[in-house]
Amino acid sequence: MTPWNLRDLDRALRTSWAADTCSPDDLPDWRPANPAWGHCDITALLVHDLFGGELVVGEVHLDGDQHGYHWWNRLANGIELDLTREQFQRGQTITTLRVVERPPGPALRRWAEYLLLRERVAAQLGPLPEPI
Repeated sequence: MTPWNLRDLDRALRTSWAADTCSPDDLPDWRPANPAWGHCDITALLVHDLFGGELVVGEVHLDGDQHGYHWWNRLANGIELDLTREQFQRGQTITTLRVVERPPGPALRRWAEYLLLRERVAAQLGPLPEPI
């Protein structure tokens, strides 16, 4: 049993997101007032490490144009957990969702940012399970 809960994880993530962990594609629009911006992929991987389940990805649309992808989690009990959903403050919609397999080993993209986020969260919560 872990000494922390989902509320603790959420608080640790919110204080750990920063410009240096934001997706480079989203960095020009990242602001401390919207710290979740550009963090959905590595946040979903970290939640997957801790709770398992499935990784879900959908297309982000604004004014009829696609503006990238959004990642979140579906837990084993079917509950969807999206800890970065509030980043969408301009009326974006998420469509075409699909479940994706997590490739084994280090992520091909954003591994350094993922490790930095894990390190910051672990500094607040204590040791985390190894990445899946």
